[in-house]
Amino acid sequence: MEKIDLLVSAPHFFTMKGDGVGYCPNSAMAVDRGKILAIGPREEILNLYRANRTIDAEGQAVLPGFIDAHMHMTLCGLRGLAQDTGYWMMYGLAPFSHQMDEATGIMGAQLAVAEAVRAGTTTFGEFGRRPDLLIPFFEKVGVRTQITVTIREAVDRIYNPGELYEFDPARGERMLDACLDIFTRFNGAAEGRITVLFGPQGPDFVSRELLLRIQELARERKAKIHMHTQQGDRETAQMMMRYDKRPIAWLDEINYLDENLIAVHLTDADDHEAQLVARRGAAMTLCSGSIGIIDGVVPPAKAFQEAGGMVALGSDQAPGNNNHNMINEMKLTALFNKIRYQDPEVMPAWRVLRMATIEGARALGLDKRIGSLEADKQADFILVDLRRPSLAPIYTEPMRNIVPNLVYSGRGDEVSLVVVDGRIIYENGRLIHLDESEVVSAVQAAAERLGPKAAEEFWEVNGTNARFMKEGKL
Repeated sequence: MEKIDLLVSAPHFFTMKGDGVGYCPNSAMAVDRGKILAIGPREEILNLYRANRTIDAEGQAVLPGFIDAHMHMTLCGLRGLAQDTGYWMMYGLAPFSHQMDEATGIMGAQLAVAEAVRAGTTTFGEFGRRPDLLIPFFEKVGVRTQITVTIREAVDRIYNPGELYEFDPARGERMLDACLDIFTRFNGAAEGRITVLFGPQGPDFVSRELLLRIQELARERKAKIHMHTQQGDRETAQMMMRYDKRPIAWLDEINYLDENLIAVHLTDADDHEAQLVARRGAAMTLCSGSIGIIDGVVPPAKAFQEAGGMVALGSDQAPGNNNHNMINEMKLTALFNKIRYQDPEVMPAWRVLRMATIEGARALGLDKRIGSLEADKQADFILVDLRRPSLAPIYTEPMRNIVPNLVYSGRGDEVSLVVVDGRIIYENGRLIHLDESEVVSAVQAAAERLGPKAAEEFWEVNGTNARFMKEGKL
């Protein structure tokens, strides 16, 4: 018998192999040196391998770890401060985000990771101005991360509706230089768990010249561009004022829509625009919870998929979405699209599960390594306890209800084990390399310092939540 690191046996495996969920009953998986060696019938695998640790996951299901493709983790310390308000970025978020410092952002990211790992996320797509500051933490906790370095020329201040952004070219150059430096130092770090992407904040936040330079530099480095794209009527208005074109049409004109682009949100895109992006080879990241709450919009992911495009799921940020829980994101994606199209068969549970796993991996260019449970892929997987009240009872005949139960009634606390690169990072309610109580205490202390500093701008803006406070509704 071959000696290996880990054996996992369970009554239910969902490998995502093929076009469905790749269901394998009563199976076992062999893991060694961070990779999956084999998956097969339980007795067969157990007779071939002897492991340092064997997990008999009775009453549980094994799935690939979830991929959260688009996050602003550093904002997690501002959870709940910008919902129920129009003109979200300027009138909701800005009074608070303007008061954040790097230390507060790092603490927020730690809180986001703690929450997300508990609910089964193994791959994080962080988009931020200094994501390199988070890398020591990502390495310590053991998660897989795509970090995107923000590049922006627009000056930071609150812009009123109809006011054109003011560009500072020198600022854009500094942020591009920082991106290049971070790519050189960290792409492929942590045994390959860290990859670096280029992040123009959006076509409305950078000039045409800088956007094209970013594209050229990213291509030279075989790196992807991760960009907010037609993310709302605010962006569309900016592009119409500056170029007299809608964002997607303008990006197509400058040949920016290609397989190198991960287009985030498409909030203000119609079906035809979404299909154009897909046909050009770009991928899409859909943040249903965030865009539903902050814009009241269901982006055209269905049209994108029908045109052959790959769609990943993301939780975005806690000031808008309020959580980093991919089970919640799957549920909202399924529900919102059924409501939008008035069709209960749109976005079935199996499809949104694939969007959170293998289709998300394909969208990000990571599918050769993760997203499904197959031999030679990295061992990123989770166990889900099907004996929890929210997932019971389980049927296997004449149909299986495990995937619908997970998507529509899962909460996240059913996840009992999280493994990245064959290493256990969460087990039975405890993060192995992170003290959650310490993180929560530190974030609370930071909130108590930040709130009073934001007060002047909050009351000056006098957005919806300021009025709610005056009326005693919060």
